[in-house]
Amino acid sequence: MNDIESISMKGSGGSKMPHSHSTPAGVDGGSRTPPTTPRKAGKMLAVRVQMLDDTITMFQVQAKALGRVLFDQVCKQLHLLEADYFGLEYQEPNGTKYWLDLEKPVCRQVGLSLIDPILRFCVKFYTPDPAQLEEEFTRYLFCLQIKRDLAQGLLQCNDNTAALMASYIVQAECGDYVIEDYPDHTYLSTYKFVPHQDQELERRIMENHKKHAGQSPAEADLNLLETARRCELYGMKMHPAKDHEGVPLNLAVAHMGIVVFQNFTKINTFSWAKIRKISFKRKRFLIKLHPEGYGYYKDTVEFFFEGRNECKNFWKKCVENHGFFRCSVVKRVVRQKTRVLSRGSSFRYSGKTQKQIVEFVRDNYVKRQTFQRSNSFRQTSGGRALQGLEGGGYRGATPSSSLMGSSSISAHPLLPLGDPALETPALSLSCGSMTLDSPTTVTSVSMGGTIHRREDTATSFRTLTSIDVHSPATPSQVPVPRQMLAASQQRISSADIRR
Repeated sequence: MNDIESISMKGSGGSKMPHSHSTPAGVDGGSRTPPTTPRKAGKMLAVRVQMLDDTITMFQVQAKALGRVLFDQVCKQLHLLEADYFGLEYQEPNGTKYWLDLEKPVCRQVGLSLIDPILRFCVKFYTPDPAQLEEEFTRYLFCLQIKRDLAQGLLQCNDNTAALMASYIVQAECGDYVIEDYPDHTYLSTYKFVPHQDQELERRIMENHKKHAGQSPAEADLNLLETARRCELYGMKMHPAKDHEGVPLNLAVAHMGIVVFQNFTKINTFSWAKIRKISFKRKRFLIKLHPEGYGYYKDTVEFFFEGRNECKNFWKKCVENHGFFRCSVVKRVVRQKTRVLSRGSSFRYSGKTQKQIVEFVRDNYVKRQTFQRSNSFRQTSGGRALQGLEGGGYRGATPSSSLMGSSSISAHPLLPLGDPALETPALSLSCGSMTLDSPTTVTSVSMGGTIHRREDTATSFRTLTSIDVHSPATPSQVPVPRQMLAASQQRISSADIRR
């Protein structure tokens, strides 16, 4: 039998399989319960979500509710309009990190304990251009993610770049440098910017901080994002793998395609334009390329993961990144349940694309009232001092919902997240494959845990359908936002970032 996690077996003609007339134990046959009797709500699941400011909020959902119900609750709590840039992440005991699947029940997600589950609200899609983030609050959340990536060593860079990014963090949270408050670099010593922080780095941060006088928090945020996006490891999350010779490597996926690293040094990039198809077969991850014009000695490159789950997890992230950054529309179709044996992955990206987010925000933009930033600094008798990462929260709605922190945003009423006129229908495929061909629709068919694209020169935007991956090298064209601060348009000179 075929081992590729993608093949789906269906009954002929779509007819239902015969079954006994008796009702199985534990299943309501529908004849003994009056129509007016309300159904039980089911088991409730208390889920802790760690926000980007490290505060924790408790949410309650039905255990059988889809992941989208929980994600929508989190976004509603934050009054977040550009929600599809973000996701909920959880970690397996072996260290593998997964995104919560919004189209699957929470109780069926791998690694989620029903006793005390905890998830992390994180940036899922790192935009290559911060100017495409319309709301200041969204840019602020991105900055919190960059700050976390920098402190955890995920965003590795040279000391000059690290000091520059840290100085923008200090400027946004602390304001202008004042020599009476900060006589030397020790005002930074209790704050962790990078894993191996020393006094020399703190002095560089202080010198850069002096140069940012007059920058507002919003301007400092934008400058931080502009600096971070130029780093080679911006948005890169490493997935350990090996090549066909057994050499240890790291794979990452981003807006431009799939990137191969060795010891955090980039050794190859497979852009979406070069890729015809990606698939996984057990623990083998395969990239099928267009041989013409690219000079590769073979048209299929394969990598080996530790196991099938790790391999499929990376494949799913590739599918999502391709759909978000390369497609103009991803139409969601309701999944059809079948009683017959089904093999292969039916996973597909089901959110808005980047192009759709920009258009949605511009059509439904409402000016947000001032939100409260996380307070990492506070005034003390001897000047200002750092207090660590658990500052005041940025969330609004119900202050009592936060287990840590006390600040909240003053939120404005936004359009409901579940507005049927604005939400795309659910996508589903019987197997795991995609095609780009229609300019306006995305259909679902498919053969194999694979993603396919096909180039259509008659269309100006790429849309998702079902089998083949050809598309122009340039990403979907997204207009420049109208809400950008004029003062924050200053460009960071190449001298500020030494590679």
